[in-house]
Amino acid sequence: MSSLGWIVISSILLALISLSGGLVLFLSKKRFGGLIIYLVSFSAGALLSGAIVHLLPESFEEIQNSFLVSLLVLGGVVLFYVFEQFVHWHHCHRQVESHIHPVSYLILVADGIHNAIDGLAVGSAFVVDYRLGIATLIAVVAHEIPQELGDFGVLIHSGWSAKKALIFNLLSSLTFFVGAIVAYFASKAVDVSYLLPVAAGSFIYIAAVDLLPQVSQMCGQKTRFAHFLSFVIGAGLLVVLKILFE
Repeated sequence: MSSLGWIVISSILLALISLSGGLVLFLSKKRFGGLIIYLVSFSAGALLSGAIVHLLPESFEEIQNSFLVSLLVLGGVVLFYVFEQFVHWHHCHRQVESHIHPVSYLILVADGIHNAIDGLAVGSAFVVDYRLGIATLIAVVAHEIPQELGDFGVLIHSGWSAKKALIFNLLSSLTFFVGAIVAYFASKAVDVSYLLPVAAGSFIYIAAVDLLPQVSQMCGQKTRFAHFLSFVIGAGLLVVLKILFE
């Protein structure tokens, strides 16, 4: 299958995942909170493993300049730091509290920007190698599910109807396709492999700064072990994928 074909399939998958937020309607607040935090542990492991095991080795192989790769990884970290500080992106793992309407629209705008960046990462990965694209897509999907659940919960709590929240979440997810298509056509003129270390940096930032601190606040040995297990499963999935693709 061509890289464009993989990009189209990935975009359809992300659009379907954007509808997963509807599960919030069938969960109690207690079950919702429990599900989210375990998914956060899993996605943190998947993001770190995707960055370290897949994106970074491929970046060094494609660019062959360790200093430049390091700078681009740092650039990815800085990019998401700025994004979070100035756009006030509300991640799914934060407590779902009552927000005024303007904040709910801000969440959708920020989510759309985030999806576009994910699309650039996945699209450029598929252009380089379909196996790298699959690994990057899995890492993105692992993070998207809890994010969509959380975003939907915030929208409902802000007074949105379930139908309106699902429709706008779906529209927000379409920016993933825009980002992926931009990466695909840009590859005809420029080397999109330079986006790989930037994606790695953004994955590392999201996992280390946004996700893991939430998990580390959990109390109780059994609870901590369960979250550790979720983290290991997420990381291990991408490691196994790397072994299978070698």
